[in-house]
Amino acid sequence: MPGKSATATRTTAAAEGDVTVLLIGMRINHFWAVHHWLPVFLAMPRMLRELAKDPERGLLGHVLLTASPRTYYVVQYWESKEKLYRYAHSPDMFHHRAWAVINRKERKGKVRGHVGLWHEAYVVPEGSYESIYADMPPFGLAAAHGQVPLERRGKRARDRFAYRTRKTAGAAEARTEKRVVAPGNAPDEV
Repeated sequence: MPGKSATATRTTAAAEGDVTVLLIGMRINHFWAVHHWLPVFLAMPRMLRELAKDPERGLLGHVLLTASPRTYYVVQYWESKEKLYRYAHSPDMFHHRAWAVINRKERKGKVRGHVGLWHEAYVVPEGSYESIYADMPPFGLAAAHGQVPLERRGKRARDRFAYRTRKTAGAAEARTEKRVVAPGNAPDEV
């Protein structure tokens, strides 16, 4: 990340609770069809600027990446899947208008084959993610949620996977205290 200096230590992301991640991208299928893929290519930076102006929408951070000269994508970190859905369906946001244009072109058969679009969304429960950053400026999950010294979450990956916030740990304990008894197998004292 330009302008960010590396932290001369080992850190981990300060994320707590579930993490919502969106991978969204495009593939240029025909380079010569610039009039089809360029508007799609330019739409994502516009949406990211729109979201940066309104942090209440829920985008915590993002990383722009390329998989090849044809394929570009963004990894986005969101506060929740609800805020992600709310943004995607909000009629006053650019995403809604951009999808309307793409859907109209697709119905007319004008987009098919020239540019590919894709996205994958994940809600990763606490205990199902971990991270380590060595001599790095905040990046990825740590840029979105902040970073803490590695020792706070554990030096080993298994320790970081086992980390639970108090809120999550309390809920997990409450679940394990509940006993589920199959019908017909109840103890005599019940």
